[in-house]
Amino acid sequence: MKAEVFLPEDYVPADDEPFMNDRQIEYFRRKLIDWKEELLAGSRDTITGLQGNTRNIPDIADRASEETDRALELRTRDRQRKLVAKIDSALRRIDEGEYGYCEVTGDPISLKRLDARPIATMTLEAQERHERREKVHRDD
Repeated sequence: MKAEVFLPEDYVPADDEPFMNDRQIEYFRRKLIDWKEELLAGSRDTITGLQGNTRNIPDIADRASEETDRALELRTRDRQRKLVAKIDSALRRIDEGEYGYCEVTGDPISLKRLDARPIATMTLEAQERHERREKVHRDD
């Protein structure tokens, strides 16, 4: 097992250090784990809220409004569930030593991009090419 990496509270990955060194890896691992825990806590709150919120509302408009709210909440949680799967995938890439590198080109993904979107799997350029190709195929 690897030794724990010391990470100062104010640490931010910088371009002037070796790419995906132990500190950067630990920084992104913690960022991903914190994000996942936040999403899971929100899911638990939603489940608790939905379980405790099964009341009979006589007014049809109020009932419809509440059902719409519940459906929206469930859709939001479904998106977050998919996001948790992407976070798990990023954590696996960290464990396998592949994190931070574009799955298309193999080039390093910019630290700025990873900091903003730690689940990114492509460089910005590769992502833009992918989206352009997707749009072309969709418009056919």
